[in-house]
Amino acid sequence: MVGTAGKQIPLAEQCSETDIAIIDRFADALWMENGLSANTLAAYRHDLCGFAAWLAGREVALAEAGAVELLGFLAAQYQSGRALRSSARLLSSLRRFYRYQVREGRRQDDPTANIDSPKMDRPLPHTLSESEVEALLASPDTSSAVGMRDRAMLELLYASGLRVSELVSLDVDRINLTQGVVRVLGKGNKERLVPVGDEAVIWLQRYCRQARQELLRGKSSNRLFVSRKSGSITRQAFWYRLREYALRSDVRGHLSPHTLRHAFATHLVNNGADLRVVQMLLGHSDLSTTQIYTHVARERLRQVHREHHPRG
Repeated sequence: MVGTAGKQIPLAEQCSETDIAIIDRFADALWMENGLSANTLAAYRHDLCGFAAWLAGREVALAEAGAVELLGFLAAQYQSGRALRSSARLLSSLRRFYRYQVREGRRQDDPTANIDSPKMDRPLPHTLSESEVEALLASPDTSSAVGMRDRAMLELLYASGLRVSELVSLDVDRINLTQGVVRVLGKGNKERLVPVGDEAVIWLQRYCRQARQELLRGKSSNRLFVSRKSGSITRQAFWYRLREYALRSDVRGHLSPHTLRHAFATHLVNNGADLRVVQMLLGHSDLSTTQIYTHVARERLRQVHREHHPRG
């Protein structure tokens, strides 16, 4: 929403104190029950504040909204150009909120019960070929401490399929280079044990032996990967470094730390790994989330056929 001076008014300022208190109580319950990340909770708050602000213009409180208001809000969002995927996520936030209200006895009915999520095709994740991954991994200048750290981070990311948040928050005592395993604390504070390949172990050993102490400059840190200022490297800083290496290695298209996670899973499936094993390695709670990689593998086979078969 835009104010009279043409400046964007924060959604929180458009919500009543009552609505903000209700939303905060809901977010606290999500954190207590599911251990959701700060970013996920912020997304829920943003969605609910947006709906509450829309309702305020119609003099309806968030706790009292019905299916008519929900459908009107979703229609308004669609007409304003909101993507189907984004609308589906918005409805998911509202559905979870009103189910919580019913469960807590604050409402008798769930206004989202008879509202269907928009149907859409699930896009295939962007991934990299094995040769592109090799070029990317080789791009850091390992003669510097920062380059050695970045090479170790890239090797570990591709070898284990970690989320970038799991990578940058990894503590020293959670990785065992002798056994070649890493203990990962993932979404919902769920712990999983992930093997690390020999090549990644070699680069991690080099980093710990040569570069980490140079970056720390005599200071101490529990974090495995540290910055030049002796603190933890952030997700944003690693993203920036990755984009730089993509340019160096001439890897085209959209590239993010999650792309290497996709490459990890896709290459496992392409080489015959069992889908449930991949599910455990990725830390997916539902096998259906992992099944997207079978579609990626099939699409890759079709592409190879089209490129190389005389009648492709």
